[in-house]
Amino acid sequence: MDKEQEACQLMAEAEKSLNSSKGFFSKLLGSGSKQEEACEKFVRAANMFKMLKKWNEAGNAFCKSADIQQSLQNKHESASNFVDAGNCYKKSDADAAIKCLTRAIDIYTDMGRFTVAAKHHISVAEIYENETSKLEEAISHYERAADFYKGEDSTSSANKCWLKVAAYAAQLEQYTKAIELYERVGMSSMNSPLLKYSVKEYFFKSALCHFCLGGTIDAMQSLEKYEGLFPAFSDSRECQLLKSLIETHDNQNSDAFAEAVAKYDSISRIDQWLTTILLRIKKTIGNDDEDLT
Repeated sequence: MDKEQEACQLMAEAEKSLNSSKGFFSKLLGSGSKQEEACEKFVRAANMFKMLKKWNEAGNAFCKSADIQQSLQNKHESASNFVDAGNCYKKSDADAAIKCLTRAIDIYTDMGRFTVAAKHHISVAEIYENETSKLEEAISHYERAADFYKGEDSTSSANKCWLKVAAYAAQLEQYTKAIELYERVGMSSMNSPLLKYSVKEYFFKSALCHFCLGGTIDAMQSLEKYEGLFPAFSDSRECQLLKSLIETHDNQNSDAFAEAVAKYDSISRIDQWLTTILLRIKKTIGNDDEDLT
């Protein structure tokens, strides 16, 4: 008998155990042991399907166990099975993965295990990230994860989530929201020896969002604010780039704007997010050719 046949046989045996637990004598004597026996077989079958990379079948088997465990009030086991199911479905059915992980989140939240729930909110957010049309959903789950982490005093983990929210908010042109979050994380990182090096990046991104939102006046005011809050920002390459961008934009010189960006990029590579934001700013220059080069 090959592994797939063995897994299918275990599924059949599990269903048989489950059905026998519904009989009169089982109810009279207590059906819990039969149901737990079914769970064990469903999980064994699920792991065999995983080995065979039969992700849908593995997810279905884990789900069956999770539902039974939930009916038995075995919350931890049920949540673990839903997570296992979700991880399998990630490889074959994104919607099913989200449903399973959401059920696990609900159980962990009910148990007061907020840090674990936050971790799985991130997992759901990461699934939504793969579809541009679903970024709002990704933001929502990162926000919930951040709230849970903050409530558990895991500030560093919360900040990582807020930075994700800020980046996607800016991408969706929700600049006010992005600014508030970049400033929040920047302010909370200033006094940390390990985190203060990143403050210049957060204030830089916030100032760029100000630039998109209100032009050079907003950008300059934010720049002056951040230099006052964090003097080390003044000497950073990010700050120098901002000043160049403001000057070239005021002069409506798209070539000089592109040169300033290229000079910065020659030392610090510009990622896709930064490229998107800089292009939006450059397009507001009258003689722009819609390119950064």
